[in-house]
Amino acid sequence: MSKSFPLLKRSIVLISSLLSLLAARADAALLVGNTRGNNVVIYGDAGNFGGDFIAPGAGGLLDPDDLTFGPDGNLYVSSGSGSSGKILRYNGKTGDFIDEFASTNLIRPYGNAFGPDGNLYVSSFLTDQILRFDGKTGAFINVFAAATGTRESGKLNGPNDLLFTPDGRLLVTTQGSVAIPDPDKPGSFKADFPGFESQVLSYDLKTGESKVFISQPTPSPDSFGFVSFLGLAIGPQGDLFVSDFANDIRRYDLNTGGFKEAISTNYTGVIPSSSFIGNLTFDPTGNLYTVGFDQTTNNGAILRYDSNGEPLPSVGNSSSIFVATNGNLKRPIGITYADIKVPEPGAIVGLAAVSLLGVSILKRRKSAID
Repeated sequence: MSKSFPLLKRSIVLISSLLSLLAARADAALLVGNTRGNNVVIYGDAGNFGGDFIAPGAGGLLDPDDLTFGPDGNLYVSSGSGSSGKILRYNGKTGDFIDEFASTNLIRPYGNAFGPDGNLYVSSFLTDQILRFDGKTGAFINVFAAATGTRESGKLNGPNDLLFTPDGRLLVTTQGSVAIPDPDKPGSFKADFPGFESQVLSYDLKTGESKVFISQPTPSPDSFGFVSFLGLAIGPQGDLFVSDFANDIRRYDLNTGGFKEAISTNYTGVIPSSSFIGNLTFDPTGNLYTVGFDQTTNNGAILRYDSNGEPLPSVGNSSSIFVATNGNLKRPIGITYADIKVPEPGAIVGLAAVSLLGVSILKRRKSAID
């Protein structure tokens, strides 16, 4: 019996180590920014909730909108209100706050993206500008684009998401709104809607010149009768995907802007849909994800589609539902795939159970030996 004791001990240690490894290395799939929770949450690749990746308010986080992994592997998050704006930087593996990376002249930043020149471009939504910052230091460089002169459709009216194409163009979605002082909040700004189109603009990085790349389409039949372009993503087949806050994802030819198809995002089963739609992201296998939220409760859901735009629900769900509506998602807008690890609660419970069992066996065996 005394000879079997070391073997048993080594076996339990081995089992515990394996379970610990599984717990620490379960693949994560998605990070989601909660604009009403002031946090970023994480979901595993099976749709399991992994808790906070960035805790509420960490580093001053407020209304997180766009989530971007930078060249340094860290996560850059748009944060701000009608009177403030910052790009906050967090550790890309742990979610720990690093610093306020950029803030000059930003009012309610939405999209942020690193350009081929290595600099960070940010859409300052409530000043109708795109600002450029040094990609390594965060120092302000200049106003890259602004809605100056006579205001009309085709201008930078309410800039949302930013995306650089493989050939170096900068694409930006516009809401069609105009930033004006908020009469109810001195020193703050809000969006006004004078009837301009929601569009996708294309910018030449060298000249700064812009053109309308995609005009406002016919509103989705599941919407409340308006269009509000938001997210941008390039699919595995090279097409451009654009989310509409008012419902649907539309696919376009990335080179010509030609329309290809509309993908329904109405997972509510009612018309008009009671949910609005956030940003877009693809995983390495080509699956497309977006987030939506019920406008009456702000509770959100995650939707998934295959590379052809066909709904791809998770086990136990229907339509395009990957994660069903729940209170962990609080008016989610930002979403990005994350090649990081997150503990699995089930594995941790198993680890604890085996460890306790091992301790009990060891105690009994030791008593028998003694």
